[in-house]
Amino acid sequence: MERADGMLRTTLSHAVLLLDKDVNSDLSWQHVLETFTYCSDEEIDVLKNDTRAVLDKLLLDGTNPNSLKVIVTRARENARGAQDHITKEVWEHVNGLYHYVNSPELEKQLHGFQMIETIEQLLHESTLYTGVADSTMPRGQGWDFMNLGKYIERCLITIEIADKFFSMIDYNLEDEKDILHWRPMLLSLSGYELHLKNYRSNSFNDNALHQVLFNGHFTRSVIYSLNRLNKYIRDVMQLNETEAKEILHKMFGRIRSRVEFADFASLNKETLEPFLTGVKDEVNDFSMQFAQNFFSYS
Repeated sequence: MERADGMLRTTLSHAVLLLDKDVNSDLSWQHVLETFTYCSDEEIDVLKNDTRAVLDKLLLDGTNPNSLKVIVTRARENARGAQDHITKEVWEHVNGLYHYVNSPELEKQLHGFQMIETIEQLLHESTLYTGVADSTMPRGQGWDFMNLGKYIERCLITIEIADKFFSMIDYNLEDEKDILHWRPMLLSLSGYELHLKNYRSNSFNDNALHQVLFNGHFTRSVIYSLNRLNKYIRDVMQLNETEAKEILHKMFGRIRSRVEFADFASLNKETLEPFLTGVKDEVNDFSMQFAQNFFSYS
C-alpha cells in the first residue's frame, strides 16, 4: 500500500506538470518509468512522452509487477491472509480499493477528460487507507509489522526518486539548478510546500538534498523513515526472541548511523551516488534478512 501511495503521488504530480508544456518542456515520464516499471531502455524511450500509454503501464498493466493493479491485488491477498491481525475496517478499505482499481470504468476515466480527477481519487483512497489503519489498528505486532514494511518502502522510494533527479545533474551539486528542476521531485514526495516555507537560501541543490535525506521533520525524508523504523524494530524485537536479534540490530544500526552522522559537506559529485546506492542496498539487505527471519516463505 505504501508503494501504491508513492507511485500515485509521483504519477499525479507529473500528470499535472505535463499539462503545462511551456514551463515543463524538459520533463518526461522517463524517471517515473525507471522507478516503477521493469521496462527496457528502448521501451522507456518509446513511452516517455506518451501520457496515456504511461498511465496504462503504471496503473492498469497486469504484466507490470509494480503497476497499481498488481500492487493492490497483492495487498488484498496479504490482507486476506492476515485478517486475524488487521481490523475489519482495514480489510474493507483494501478490498474496496481492489474493486475500484479493477473496475472497467477506471480505464475509460483515465483515458478521458477525467484523467487528473481520477488519479486524485485514487490517491485520496490511498490516503484514506492510511487514516483508517491509523485510527482502527490496535498497537500490537500487526501494527508494528505493517509499519516496518511501510517505512522500509517509503525510505527506498525516496532514495530512488532522489537518485533519478540528482543523476540528471550528474550528482554535481555545484551545477546549481533553480527550484523548477527540483519541483517535480518535491511534489512527488509531498514536500514542495514545506520546502518553500523552510528553505530560504538560493542553494537549491543543497536544500533539496538536505530535505530528502536529513530533514527529520519531513515525513518522507530518509532519516525520518529510519527513525520510525528504529521504533518499530525495537518494539518487534521486544516481543520476539530470535537468534538473529543482535545481527538485525547491528545491521540496522549501521544504516541509521550512516545517514544520521553523514557529513553533509562531504557529499559531492564523487561521493553522492555511492552514498545513495549504499544506503539503498543496505536497506534492501536488512529487509531481506528481517523477512527471512520472521517469515518462512521469504
